[in-house]
Amino acid sequence: MIRAGAAILILAALTACQGGAEDAARPAGARDFPKPFRPVSAVTSNEFSDEDVRDNLGEAKVVMDLAKIGAGTSVADIGAGEGYYTVRLSERVGPRGRVLAQDIDPGAIQRLGQRVERERLDNVSIKLGAAEDPRLPERSFDRVFMVHMYHEVTEPYAFLWNLRPSLKPGGQVVVVDVDRPTDQHGIPPQLLFCEFGAVGFRLVEFVVKPELNGYYAAFEAQGQRPEPKVIKPCNSAAGKLGT
Repeated sequence: MIRAGAAILILAALTACQGGAEDAARPAGARDFPKPFRPVSAVTSNEFSDEDVRDNLGEAKVVMDLAKIGAGTSVADIGAGEGYYTVRLSERVGPRGRVLAQDIDPGAIQRLGQRVERERLDNVSIKLGAAEDPRLPERSFDRVFMVHMYHEVTEPYAFLWNLRPSLKPGGQVVVVDVDRPTDQHGIPPQLLFCEFGAVGFRLVEFVVKPELNGYYAAFEAQGQRPEPKVIKPCNSAAGKLGT
């Protein structure tokens, strides 16, 4: 009995140490939030595919039409990469609109800044974000775009929680992604709905389109933003909440 009790104590101590090490590896700003119970795709490139190919499919036009992007709209392009959407959003929103292009890769931000200067996109600004926080100004955006990148977000609950205040009243978060496992550069829709729901978003539109090589989902914030420690993580692609 004594040996069994000692073994249990040792196992508990080892588990606590392992958990502490995992928490220490997370960004400090994410440690009050639950960890996702899912793998995360590695970032392999800042370019989803060739821009001409995407234009031939009509991808950006379809997404911007669905999102009702027009003259004067304020948009954040999260995970902007080399600027495919940034450039096209800039043209669509016009001189009265605003586009904030954000990425967590300093190299991508530098290259995008050079492109913005070269193409004279006067209504575009750029910003370096973080894995747990897009670092967006509050009450600033009609739409926040996350196109083929949400599956790479390593701290989804902290990220979405920090993103919420950036929306204007009636603002929406737009996600374009692929229905496949999160470690294969996609996310099943039910898991996406669950993660957004856990942070107080409601789904307002869901469309599958061949031009997108996947689906379009739009969310609005509802109610009060939950306290980080009461957020329940989704524990499967079926969208169930952890207990």
